[in-house]
Amino acid sequence: MNLNRYIDHTLLSASATEADILQLCNEAIKYNFYSVCVNSSYVLLAKQALGKSDVKVCTVVGFPLGAMSREAKIFEAKTAIDQGASEIDMVINIGRLKSQNYIAVLKEISDMKSAIGRTTLKVILEISELSKNEIVKACEICIDAKADFVKTSTGFSKSGATLTAVKIMRKTVRDKLKIKASGGIRDAETALKYIDIGVDRIGASSGVAMMNNITSDAVY
Repeated sequence: MNLNRYIDHTLLSASATEADILQLCNEAIKYNFYSVCVNSSYVLLAKQALGKSDVKVCTVVGFPLGAMSREAKIFEAKTAIDQGASEIDMVINIGRLKSQNYIAVLKEISDMKSAIGRTTLKVILEISELSKNEIVKACEICIDAKADFVKTSTGFSKSGATLTAVKIMRKTVRDKLKIKASGGIRDAETALKYIDIGVDRIGASSGVAMMNNITSDAVY
């Protein structure tokens, strides 16, 4: 099992510089990570830096709150795709979900998927803000909306991925959606535990540390 091919090598800090993004891309090429995950303003820079490598560009949309308008999220996603992104990680509208306005949540995700077509859509649930029942409901909505992945966390809330939440997600989506775990995964041992219970992708800023079997203190 090639751990590197599970990793979205991530840098989403507001203070990340262009030099930091270039370093991220160089690391991704060196270790042949699946993708780099960057804020949408850096998609073009990342795409250029990755050149003809196999590393994909993933970007976040409606990040990190998920409270932007549906139209704004779709515009951000389509612009990012035009600039070279091949995967979109969109934050679910947490407030609408907690309001039990499931129709609005479903419409936003399904409209996003319709707008971006074959581009991979991962929906960030932000599990630290949700009850078990809300996690289940969010996963069910993502199935109905034809998303490709459900993702645990932004890494910017009070906590990140948990094995318990991922087990709930896997039980709910079964083989209908893939799962991305992110937030607080800092070493190879932890990453492998998530993969063992059915995670298809790991979002982390500690990919290099994982590959060198070192625990990192990185935030995301």
